[in-house]
Order: sequence, then C-alpha cells, then structure tokens
Amino acid sequence: MRHRKSGRKLKRTASHRRALLASLSTALIRHKRITTTLAKAKETRMVVEKLITRARHAFQQKDAPAVGVHERRMVYRYIKDREVIGELFSAVAERAATRNGGYTRIVKLGQRPGDGAELAVIELVDFNTGQEPKEKPAAEKKAKSPKPAAAGKAKAKKEKASGAKVKKGAKETPAVPAE
Repeated sequence: MRHRKSGRKLKRTASHRRALLASLSTALIRHKRITTTLAKAKETRMVVEKLITRARHAFQQKDAPAVGVHERRMVYRYIKDREVIGELFSAVAERAATRNGGYTRIVKLGQRPGDGAELAVIELVDFNTGQEPKEKPAAEKKAKSPKPAAAGKAKAKKEKASGAKVKKGAKETPAVPAE
C-alpha cells in the first residue's frame, strides 16, 4: 500500500527524477509557461511553488540581507542557472509578494497523438502570457465578401454572355485600348 507516500515516481530513478524536475522548474521560471504531461506538470508545480515561496520570503525581508542569501543558496540547489535565479528573486517574487500560494496554473490540453499521454500547460499565474481573444466588430461579420469560387463563376457567366472564350487556368490580361 502507498499510504503516506506523496509524489509520483514518473518511472525514473531518484536522481533522474530530481534532474527532470529541476529542468522543468528552470524552464517554467524562464519562459513562464511550458507544455508537458499532466503528471510531470503536477510534480513540477510542487517544486516551483516551494521555490517561489522562498524567493517571496527573501523579497519581503529587505532589512535582513542574510535571509536573502540563505534563500538564494537553497534555491540554487535546484536551479543552477544564475540568470533564472535573478529573475525569480526580482520579477517573479515581486509579483508573488501579495499572493499566499497558488502561483501556478495547470490547464489540461487533451491527449498526445503519438502515445495518448495526457498533456497539460503549466504557467505562472501572475504572468498572463496567453493571447487575448480577438474581438471581431459586428459590422465586419455581416459584410462578407463573395467567395472566390462564386466570383469566378460570375466572371465566367459574364464572359460567356459576351461570347469570348477563355481557357481554364489562363491569366486575365487587362484590355488595352486600340489606337
């Protein structure tokens, strides 16, 4: 029985699992949004939430710089990229300063075509990287232009009425006035 055993093994050894989660955490903090499998996203969320909480505590302790140094060293155990750590302790911690947990969002995407694995997007909540839905004006929806196929048929009917024969696929040349 798996009572009181939290976390997923993800079919990996402990060292491989730790490296995978560190890599996914680094990518998430760098890009603010990544696509992965649902199980990996849920595991990554647990790691990233703890890292952001550490960064947030360091950000709020402006008067005690030793706390910030300790927190940075603890985060460096997982994230080995100094650029990402700098971003975590400045931009991400600043936006997460007022939020008590829940820094990430997981959105299910469906199944991957190749193996049927459940895919998900994990993103940082305060960094809205999604595209805004484009609003179409009501006038643009109603005033539709005729379809290209219908326009071609109308042109063919017009030419047939005038008696001129045009080969299929031939380009139309503008009429030049005779001198």
